[in-house]
Amino acid sequence: MLDSVASFLKKHHFPLSVSERSIVDSLLSDMKVGLENPENAFQDMISTWFLPPETTPKNASVIVIDAGGTNFRSCLVHFSADGVPCISEFRKTKMPGVECALTKKTFFSAIADNIAYLKDKAERIGFCFSYPMTITQDGDGIVRAFSKEIKADEVVGCAVGACLGEELTRRGWRSLKKISLLNDTVAALLAGAADIPCGVRYSSYVGFILGTGLNAAYIQPAGTFGKKSMQRQIVVCESGKAGGFMRSGFDCALDETLQHPGAYQLEKCCSGAYLGPLALVVLKAACADKLISADTAPFLASLAQLTLVELDRFLHAPYKAATDEGASVLHSCIQNEKDVEIIYELLDALIDRSAWYAANILTACVVQSGEGRCASSPVCVLCNGTTFFKTHHLRERAEGYLEALLTQERGLYYEIVSKTDDITVGTAIAAFV
Repeated sequence: MLDSVASFLKKHHFPLSVSERSIVDSLLSDMKVGLENPENAFQDMISTWFLPPETTPKNASVIVIDAGGTNFRSCLVHFSADGVPCISEFRKTKMPGVECALTKKTFFSAIADNIAYLKDKAERIGFCFSYPMTITQDGDGIVRAFSKEIKADEVVGCAVGACLGEELTRRGWRSLKKISLLNDTVAALLAGAADIPCGVRYSSYVGFILGTGLNAAYIQPAGTFGKKSMQRQIVVCESGKAGGFMRSGFDCALDETLQHPGAYQLEKCCSGAYLGPLALVVLKAACADKLISADTAPFLASLAQLTLVELDRFLHAPYKAATDEGASVLHSCIQNEKDVEIIYELLDALIDRSAWYAANILTACVVQSGEGRCASSPVCVLCNGTTFFKTHHLRERAEGYLEALLTQERGLYYEIVSKTDDITVGTAIAAFV
């Protein structure tokens, strides 16, 4: 049975062997091209112009906005005299542009509506905007494109901080001094670099997100790339845009149905927004190829959609009855117990590939940082994202693959960490850089 699954995946060009699956060299090559000649690279390699601060802010408050994926979060963060952050007035709403297309005016109006309750409660806003943007040297961000199926095309090319500032001023905000833009991976990296335990030393830092979307940031050493000279600074990779690697027929089929075909190739292979729809493509292809029985196939073929949540429920308890509490829609589809193992193996292959690609991205970031050569001072890798932490077996597989790729093969050392409220705290810190 498992041979049949492997043959099916191979037929659709789904990578199975390590040599087929490895994209580290491709990522590293593309990263170097992106630093030297951005227009010729898949990944954007965005300069941020700053490094993690040596100390956290003290006796100061900041408004924090976190816009990314399907949710829009906002709150107030106050740093005590000892630099300890305290989060208050937290609210979560829908991300503008998820449910319907917005113009530039209605997009920034929606953001202003969402944070109206924080009016004049701080002089600074830290804005974690988790979409591709060019960071300016004054800390603003110019939108390059939207991912995760956000519909706000008029905002592309706009300076987010300036546009939001204009809207807030129009609404009577008086005390606002600065709006600082950053990516969620930078926020994760900054949180990893803050409040280091006594006696611990890290040689560098990486921020990694695998949630609705996919991205990474690391600290690039100073150097010259072609005619371009760079200072040491945090660089955002836009890893989800990586391409130039082999995609399966399933990936290509899904891509053709999405808003921006051809874009964000790696993100569409393994992030939370796409794993459910991609799994449905795989299952329907398995039905068409008669890998799945004629009893179950009509039920799977009739499914209009499949989310990562439903996929994950099945993987956590594949033999659960359809009537049991917490059963997946997939449990309701299965009419023949022989199909359980086949469906499990197909879905597990998608999760395993996602874990492998995560490890490849992290390997490329650590290698590119030039650090991690001593076990006593590893690279701190702060990971974030519900897909990474909650998806069945994804985190432990990614860690196992990373150990093999980095330490065993390259002699480089790292430590994966997680911190409470990492994105919020990192975004708050960025407002004072």
